[in-house]
Amino acid sequence: MTADRPAAARRLPWPLTAVLVSGPSMAPTLRHGDAVLVRRGGRPVRPGDVVVAVFRSRPDLLVVKRAVRAQDGGWWLYGDNEFVADDSRAYGVADVHGRVVARYWPRPGRVRRRPL
Repeated sequence: MTADRPAAARRLPWPLTAVLVSGPSMAPTLRHGDAVLVRRGGRPVRPGDVVVAVFRSRPDLLVVKRAVRAQDGGWWLYGDNEFVADDSRAYGVADVHGRVVARYWPRPGRVRRRPL
């Protein structure tokens, strides 16, 4: 699932940034077209958090995934949709830019951490 943002704006410029989700890899937690708030900074990322990140092997691609484990100075990420494997299994370690804290459209609510 990619975050729909132009290539020049890959960094999250504010402590809270809106990101539009595209693609099916985080279903059922997040769906194509969901708008989420991403927090940069705050508490450290923990396994089970939904994050916005960039794979080191695909620096042009901003993604929304679930953090699985810290590895090689970055994070190993998985999507929630078991039928889509465009995550660390395909692209390796990612650098996390922020943590998804809430979905504000179309179904407002917190995006909860899930134990792994």
